[in-house]
Amino acid sequence: MAFRKDFLWGGACAANQFEGAWNVDGKGISVPDLCTNGTKRNPKCITTEIRENRFYPSHEAIDFYHHYKEDIALFAEMGFRVFRTSINWTRIYPTGMEEEPNEKGLVFYENVFKECKKYGIEPLVTLSHYEMPYALVEKYNGWADRNVIALFEKYCYTVFDRYQNLVKYWLTFNEINGGVTPLGTTLSLSTVRGYEGPVADAPVSPQVRFEALHHQLLASAKVVAYAHEHYPQFQMGDMNVFLTAYPLTCDPEDVLAAQKHNHVINWFCSDVQIRGEYPSYMKRYFKEQGICLEISEEEKEILKRGTVDFYTCSYYMSSCITTHEGEATVEGNLAGGAKNPYLQASDWGWQIDPDGLRYSLNEIYERYRIPIMVVENGLGARDEKAEDGQIHDSYRIDYLRRHIEAMYEATEDGVDLMGYTPWGCIDLVSASTGEMAKRYGFIYVNKFDDGTGDLSREKKDSFDWYKNVIATNGQCL
Repeated sequence: MAFRKDFLWGGACAANQFEGAWNVDGKGISVPDLCTNGTKRNPKCITTEIRENRFYPSHEAIDFYHHYKEDIALFAEMGFRVFRTSINWTRIYPTGMEEEPNEKGLVFYENVFKECKKYGIEPLVTLSHYEMPYALVEKYNGWADRNVIALFEKYCYTVFDRYQNLVKYWLTFNEINGGVTPLGTTLSLSTVRGYEGPVADAPVSPQVRFEALHHQLLASAKVVAYAHEHYPQFQMGDMNVFLTAYPLTCDPEDVLAAQKHNHVINWFCSDVQIRGEYPSYMKRYFKEQGICLEISEEEKEILKRGTVDFYTCSYYMSSCITTHEGEATVEGNLAGGAKNPYLQASDWGWQIDPDGLRYSLNEIYERYRIPIMVVENGLGARDEKAEDGQIHDSYRIDYLRRHIEAMYEATEDGVDLMGYTPWGCIDLVSASTGEMAKRYGFIYVNKFDDGTGDLSREKKDSFDWYKNVIATNGQCL
């Protein structure tokens, strides 16, 4: 058992979840900076201004901003060949509307990427990972206004030019199809103007949701086409949350309901970004939801020109779809579903399904026939130190081992899989709950949900395990 010789092993993080330094060196306020902490039972909230009596975990996070050399050295020790990270838009353009970029922000990412290259690590950079300038939310209601497209283009072209010799692999929007779901809308489209309260309850109409998503799809296509024209060395990818769903029963109604779920949630955005046009099945969905999108011929041409080179996704779990009432349900990443009686779940109720990853990769590759990278996958768990002071996270090793085995089986099935970057390779703030207690990393960070902790880094058992996986190219699990 081994993967292709040039397989990109690594790990993934996001700027707003691990960078910290929220108001340092000219950085502006982004939407995550106004998100409080939360838990599984008490959701994090959005406030329209910083409150002294609330805790905002992204403000310090794990302070990668001041620890990046130490952290990248640890990634290199594990043998990373690729490191997926993102750029905070507000570190480059604090409000998104400045004429000139913030030089100190540009220098920071330049130093990060140079540090990666020093160790032979390729940066894989997400341009927008669940963050945008809050000033654009106040003025435009986020991506609901098409004026934001040009501002996003300016930001992208600035970083393309600055990092053209340091970054080869780019992703436009993180989990762009999350905008189909109400929770994903709040995280990725930031249509939350004037709203205060739990993130999960932010009110956004289906019409506004899909208008905002359409603007993101246009923005993605524009910057991909620009990159292809001006920087032929770039490889441009999309990024989707793959929410694998099976029909709960063999009732044809359940089968049709699962098909509809997969069309809208899993295939819609990637069909646009890879095939270059809106799929026919969305016409009925828009009609049933009372959604009317004005898409000009010029915009259709933009979508055709801006198709991506490779496909990436996050995969954590699967669920079931049913039309039957009274079935048990489970929670999940942006969306839950009916409980699968054959699966176990994590501490946060996410069902664990390695075979679902193999199934999903086969479905994706058969549909698109372009290279695939799994850029998020992992187990959020409550890591506790043992009596010897170490963190023996055998449960994480077991989860990752089984998913790596599933990926290998998918390659044997014929899938062109180019890389794997498990999520939260170093502990960070959870995007879904805003807490540190939900840990994913190979590296433990002494930072806790009350804001305490000295930010020191420690290796978990999974650190050396993953190091050996990379060194043997997946042969030793």
